[in-house]
Amino acid sequence: MPPPVTGAAVDTHAHVFRQGLALADTRRHTPDYDAPLADYLSLLDTHGLSHGVLVQPSFLGTDNSYMVQALRAAPGRLRGVAVVAPDVSESGLRILAEAGVVGIRLNLIGLDLPALDAPVWQVLLSRVNALGWHVEIHLQAARLHGVMPALLAAGCRVVVDHFGRPDPALGVSDPGFQYLLRQADSGRVWVKLSAPYRNWAAPACAASGRLAAQQLVDAYTTERLMWGSDWPHTEHRHLASFPAATQWLDAWIDDPAQRQVLLADTPLRLFQFQGDTP
Repeated sequence: MPPPVTGAAVDTHAHVFRQGLALADTRRHTPDYDAPLADYLSLLDTHGLSHGVLVQPSFLGTDNSYMVQALRAAPGRLRGVAVVAPDVSESGLRILAEAGVVGIRLNLIGLDLPALDAPVWQVLLSRVNALGWHVEIHLQAARLHGVMPALLAAGCRVVVDHFGRPDPALGVSDPGFQYLLRQADSGRVWVKLSAPYRNWAAPACAASGRLAAQQLVDAYTTERLMWGSDWPHTEHRHLASFPAATQWLDAWIDDPAQRQVLLADTPLRLFQFQGDTP
């Protein structure tokens, strides 16, 4: 992947963890390997990426301590997206912010949609906005309409994971994906071009991802699109690798100026890297 003109490039979606950490009761997956920070930083170096964003994996629940430890080990180079309970205290959020967390994640795959209009959620979303954070959502495209209106009504900036998770059988024809395209008009939604293998079978990753990326670029422009490696590709390590993730981006976005915006300008602003050097 060619580095942007500015010399900066951001991987906006990766996870770090090790075996033996306390796991969430509601987890869908239990990894049998480690994904240490040192390995991730080495991959960033190898691929010419100046910064990275660590996302709390769903199987660790709301215990963000391992991610926070990693953020503190490379404060200028990393930012984090945490998973928190809706009744988390303001002081708890500020501790996360001091470590480099800039958003919260709602991973709703396999879970009921939260009642975002309930007082406890409204208080949390207000605190998230006050901190200048965003809300990252991960769920199937068909369910996006169940959470996005409430988040936008609360004044949140919303980041949508993995192309919005269109139905593999429908692709860009998925009504949920078309709904996502229409949300570009809000001016407060960003989408990650990441983990195509979570949407399409491996041989179709590049071609299907390119079609979806083209429609997202037309709707959002690269000002509100970002790339993520999804390292270490949990549950899909047999289908993906960090080099493959960079090659897919080259297949999706072949214009250097667009890659410059998508890899550097947009994520550096959204994840609040301004003023930091790796």
